[in-house]
Amino acid sequence: MGSLSPVTETTEPRAAVPEGLWAKLRADPVRAPEHIALAASEKHGPAADAWAAEKRRRFRHEGRELAEMAKRRHATLARLEGAVTGVGGIVTLLPDMVGLIWIQSRLVFFIAAAYGFDPRDPMRPAELLVLTELYPDVQTARAALDGVGKTIAESYIGSKLEREEVLAVRLARMLGRRGIRRLAGRFVPFAAIVFNAVSNERTTRQLADRAIRFYGG
Repeated sequence: MGSLSPVTETTEPRAAVPEGLWAKLRADPVRAPEHIALAASEKHGPAADAWAAEKRRRFRHEGRELAEMAKRRHATLARLEGAVTGVGGIVTLLPDMVGLIWIQSRLVFFIAAAYGFDPRDPMRPAELLVLTELYPDVQTARAALDGVGKTIAESYIGSKLEREEVLAVRLARMLGRRGIRRLAGRFVPFAAIVFNAVSNERTTRQLADRAIRFYGG
């Protein structure tokens, strides 16, 4: 997916998840949402800014029109990403979850840009965490983001399996799923293709609607 431009929107979305982000998630799974939000701000902010400016220059779209365009596009990306990772069941569970969150985080920055909010503003990643319902308000979320850089040395100690279990729980929480049982349909290879595709698209549209209400008033 990378830096979106009107020409590169068809690039496979999950490939854009930075390797450096994966390393942080594995080392510090408890704060996985915060690491994702900060990485998303760095990667998606400039892309969202360029996208909104280009659409306004070429088509003179209003905020709601741009937001709906972003919603449709990211819902499609989420569905395709879910179908691809559904082949492997539990083996591709973490890549699917991270890939979906990466697409959804991108969606939030694009909707903010659609309504004229600066997607590079340091409050955008805090708003992402609020929109995913991890924090009750942007001030609390921003404080948590500021704390990540100060305490990154306190990485989670445990076996690889334990770290991945913690990471799965934190990612599920960011996706609005309160427990691993909600992910049961993703554990069966091939059968998970349909489950992933439908579930990914549904949750992405729900997040888009929250973002539209938040930024569009």
